[in-house]
Order: sequence, then structure tokens, then C-alpha cells
Amino acid sequence: MTAPERMAQEPTPDIVYRPRGRVPGTVAGAHRGRDAGGLGTFRDQVPFLRMPDARRIDVRATLRDPFEGTYVRRFESRTALEVWALVDLSASMRFSGEADRMGLVSSFCGCLAASATRIGDAFGLIGCDAALREDVFLPASRRRSMAGDVVSRLTDAACTGDRADGMGQAARRLVGRPKIVFLVSDFRWPETLIAETFASLSRHDLVPVVLADSAEDDDLPEWGLMELDDLEGAGRRVVFMRPGLRRRWIAREAERAETLRRIASTYGRPPFRLAGRFDPDAVSRHLLAS
Repeated sequence: MTAPERMAQEPTPDIVYRPRGRVPGTVAGAHRGRDAGGLGTFRDQVPFLRMPDARRIDVRATLRDPFEGTYVRRFESRTALEVWALVDLSASMRFSGEADRMGLVSSFCGCLAASATRIGDAFGLIGCDAALREDVFLPASRRRSMAGDVVSRLTDAACTGDRADGMGQAARRLVGRPKIVFLVSDFRWPETLIAETFASLSRHDLVPVVLADSAEDDDLPEWGLMELDDLEGAGRRVVFMRPGLRRRWIAREAERAETLRRIASTYGRPPFRLAGRFDPDAVSRHLLAS
């Protein structure tokens, strides 16, 4: 049975997300809209001259006004939005330690697509390495079958690029109204590329998702020979691991994570660390708290 067929048969847990602020747009959906009118959830009462709709006159508020003004009820619209996953497909995403990295990405994006389309939002997928990957591009759609298509594209995607420069071009595909953009990567990029990519996506509600693995830091041995393989083309190297080198290694990883957190907090939400296994509830808690 293929991954998309399993996605169709097995119940998918929801990722619960909430956009920052009110959502612009006219398509009815599940999120608090920026516009106010005569339908939706009660918002407030305003003078009749601000919204001259006689059908919404609030008799009680009108009778209570000592200046004999007329008031109408104003309601908050519920609006749909677009959710996008922007996925790094450079060679470092092939790494497999405690878990298969691209397997985690497929599970995460498939669940996110199912969660979005289930509540009436549109979901789209963009894959990048040194350039935009047209074979891993799906325009935003509300189709319920979108989750299976997403898993299929990511399962079949080859991660062979030696750079992730295509991320800087992705913002051109995300034109129009602000969207929620999940930027999925291990973020082993130059700091300048991280800052430029985040800046280009800053008009959207940006959620960085960091693919991590304990084999890269916490599970390093105190002593021993290690063969390191640079998946992006720099070759292999044998390293004699020792306590001092291990401490410097872990400190460098912590510094890299702090740099990412600082840049992410400037342009969007704090990063979510996806490691070991995919837990939709943990993702939901992070999104609702950030």
C-alpha cells in the first residue's frame, strides 16, 4: 500500500493552528476575519451612521442611549486562508539518525494539508534546493485529496542539491494576501541566507520547523573514531571524538540554534523543533502558544 493510500484510509490527527491577527479576505472559513458586517460572530455595537443596515438595529442599545442615537449590531466575519509548506530539499535532508528526516517531513506536511482542507483552508506545497523544484510544487487547493498528493510528492522527491538558494525565490510564488507559511528545513544554511529568506517571507505568518536529530549533538560519544559524511558534496572525514571536541561541537550547535531563534523571532514565530517522531499535539501546542 502506498503512502497516499494509507493517508486516505487511516484517520489523520489534526494540527490546530491559529493565525496571528485577523485574516483579510471574503471566502467563508474558520478564522477571525478582518472585515465586519451583518453576519458572523457578534463583535460590537456601532452607531447607525457607521453601518447603515436597518436589519441589524439593536433595540435595547438604542433605547438605553440618553442622546437618542440609533445603534446596530456589527458581526465579525469568519474567513478562510491559505496555508503553505515551503520544504528544503537539499542533500542534508537525506540524513537518517534516530528517524528518517524526509519521512518526518512527509508525515508533518501530509497532516498539515489534511488539517487545513478539513476546515476549509487551502494548502499549497513548494520544494526548493538550489532552485525552485517544479516536481515538488502543488498550487494551493481545498481538495480533500490534497494530503495524499503532498505525501506522494515528498516521498518521491530526491534530495541531491548542494545548496538551498531556491528558498530566496519562493516568496515570488506567495503573492497576494498574507498566508501562513511553514518553512521546513534543518537550516544548515549560511546565516545570510537564513536572514534573507526570512525577510522575504516576513509579510506572511511565518512558522519555522527545524528538522533535528539527537545523533547530531546529544548522542555523540565521549571517545572514539567517527566517520563524518558531508551530504552536500564536501566528502568524508574521519574524526577522533574526545570530550573537549564534543563540548565545542555541542556549543556550536547551541549557538546555531540560538542564531536561528533570534532571526526567526525578528520575522515570524519561534522555531518548532521536529525530532525523533512526529507529534501533532506538540505542533498544535507550539502554534497556539506562539
